[in-house]
Amino acid sequence: MQAIRVSREIGGRTLSIETGSLAKLAHGAVTVQYGDSVVFGAVVRANPREGIDFFPLQVDYRERRAAAGKFPGGFMKREGRPTNKEILTARLIDRPLRPLFPKGFMDEVQIHLNVLSFDGQNDPDILAGLAASAAVAISNIPLITPTAHVRVGRIDGQFILNPTVQQVEISDFDLVVAGTKDFVNMIEIGAREVDEDTIADAIEFGHKAVVEIVSMILELASKAGQEKVGQVNLPDEQFVQDIRSRVAGKIREVKGKPGKADRADAVDAIRDELINELAPAITDPNAPYLAFVTQKDKARKIRAVFSEVEEQATRQAILSGVRPDGRGFEDIRPISCSIGVLPRVHGSAVFSRGETQSLCTVTLGTSSDEQLVDGLIDEYSQKFMLHYNFPSYSVGEVRPIRGPGRREIGHGALAERALVPVLPAVEDFPYTVRIISDILESNGSSSMATSCGGCLALMDAGVPITKMVAGISIGLVQEDGKKALLTDILGEEDHFGDMDFKVTGTRDGITAIQLDIKIEGLDYQIIRQTLQRAKTARLKILDIMAATIDQPRPEISQWAPRLLTVKINPEKIGKLIGPGGKNIKKIQEDTGAQVDIEDDGTVYISSVDGAAAEKCRDIIEAMTAEVKVGRIYTGHVVSIKDFGAFVEIAPETDGLCHVSELSDKYVGRVTDVVNVGDEIKVKVILIDDQDRIKLSRKAAMLELGETDPDREPSPGNEGDQGHGSHHDGGGERRGDRGGRGDRGDRGGRGDRGGRGGRGDRDGNRPPRRD
Repeated sequence: MQAIRVSREIGGRTLSIETGSLAKLAHGAVTVQYGDSVVFGAVVRANPREGIDFFPLQVDYRERRAAAGKFPGGFMKREGRPTNKEILTARLIDRPLRPLFPKGFMDEVQIHLNVLSFDGQNDPDILAGLAASAAVAISNIPLITPTAHVRVGRIDGQFILNPTVQQVEISDFDLVVAGTKDFVNMIEIGAREVDEDTIADAIEFGHKAVVEIVSMILELASKAGQEKVGQVNLPDEQFVQDIRSRVAGKIREVKGKPGKADRADAVDAIRDELINELAPAITDPNAPYLAFVTQKDKARKIRAVFSEVEEQATRQAILSGVRPDGRGFEDIRPISCSIGVLPRVHGSAVFSRGETQSLCTVTLGTSSDEQLVDGLIDEYSQKFMLHYNFPSYSVGEVRPIRGPGRREIGHGALAERALVPVLPAVEDFPYTVRIISDILESNGSSSMATSCGGCLALMDAGVPITKMVAGISIGLVQEDGKKALLTDILGEEDHFGDMDFKVTGTRDGITAIQLDIKIEGLDYQIIRQTLQRAKTARLKILDIMAATIDQPRPEISQWAPRLLTVKINPEKIGKLIGPGGKNIKKIQEDTGAQVDIEDDGTVYISSVDGAAAEKCRDIIEAMTAEVKVGRIYTGHVVSIKDFGAFVEIAPETDGLCHVSELSDKYVGRVTDVVNVGDEIKVKVILIDDQDRIKLSRKAAMLELGETDPDREPSPGNEGDQGHGSHHDGGGERRGDRGGRGDRGDRGGRGDRGGRGGRGDRDGNRPPRRD
């Protein structure tokens, strides 16, 4: 098959989609290129599994490090389980595509997406969305209509289509829009408090490009597409009508019960009664095996149809003005907030909204606790993390306990994105922050409860966030020309409704959005109405939260590490660390503080004991301080020589105080004035071109107005008296040369100075006594 290619200019760069040259055994395969970023997509299908009652779509997105000319980080040099970025991108593609397969289509469909090349500018995630849609569009798999993804940013007030990775960093928001040629059906955004009208304008701006890209996919499908083949398994309409006539009225009656469990129990009782009536269990143990199989199969079909009837009954009740729990369309369930609910943890909060409850805890750490993120772009460290857990007990179910699933990773990422814009700058609050959200109860919008609870927990922990953040989810039911927007949706309204539109923000603007949808899409008017409805609800929730705590605590928890920051000359990092880490280990052992050093010379000191952290800071500042001529230092004598004393004025920094600079009085020998271990004040009088330091105790005393007492000459050490004596000039000059030699001892040549000193003694020998 000859390669078929379509290209358009999109956002100032050429977008091309090609098929026919790669993966010919797949049911559909394309290559999408934008700039020098290339993504390959392939789709395959298989017959439906026996007894399946849902559409088993799988979307797998992988970023091979080779695409960016890199090796995977860590010990293993082969990619393993998908990263968070890969999981989130797969969800970004799955969510708009899934509703566009025909209802009742249950074939196994698997979409593979691999990044083949990354140019460092054009993020391949939106290209993967195009590749998935195009691969399905040209395959024989039925699809209502293709979709496309674009990214939108705003810099200096101007919308930018498909901004580069570098532009996203300075953009007011990072918006990904997906949709069909007629509707928007997926929105994902992280924003720096942007108003609702601007967000709506950006969505419409992005959708115009979506329409153009969808036309490219349709053009490719017209040239290379296969005939669509697929069995749609829908129940017999007469069978559906029979069940609807039996139970629809009963279901509507119980839908007004206030509690989720009560409603579920009542609906289950109606379903069990129906099964017992239409497919009673076989009690005769001698009945043929085929009878048991037939009964179970009929009961399974009744359950499937009953679920459809329940959906229709619930939707009709909502459109008539009755929500399952009896609330009005704009009512928010009762909210309660508590903070400081756990001892020892650095911050904690419980946020409850109706039957949805989140327990959030905050942990403050140091730079060593940062999460290293390795991907196609350069490795970076993450200082803020939010981890969302959804245990089975939160919905009263039994499930195996495993690691976080895609849904948990996605919900955690949404709540994390909601809080990032209000976090303090690293320079003002250098802690690494981790939030854990444990969902204790769930009946709708637990991710929004996490954003609210996470905000409260941050304030309880004393994290100086700039503003409070809250979130709410808005639902939709529309049918036969009628529509209803539902504030604060229940689990049933999410399950049976048409959308779950989550919006978080402050009083001043939106920080995050996530749209999940079950229909082909939304028009612009519904999007704008939803954003305004969410704003009204968000402001009410913020008022309730502020009644519990309206400002971050002034101090962090007593159990949290005290974190101090010191900036040192990067050239002195080696000195601070020492050979084999000797110096830094000793500092940590002596103070009990943890020390982390950045390449730019930023040093983070952490300890639960504030005094220990301050002591550690003082040691590091002294060790790395720039020694200045003319400054007086308090030091310790570390070595005594004939020609003077070496004084440590800072850790790992010492200088020579020559014997002639030890005192303003006569000095017979060095030990008459100082001994090893003595603490003395000295003044720096010279730093030579080899960074050798010359000190003077005499000059320090003069400046401080101090003086030494008179001393008698020390017997047996007459030669030392040559220093500063007035005997013949020849010997004195020889002694002076010895003094200059003494300074050389700093560089390992002190013996020459010593010999000079002995010469001094010979040249200044007193007359012999007979």
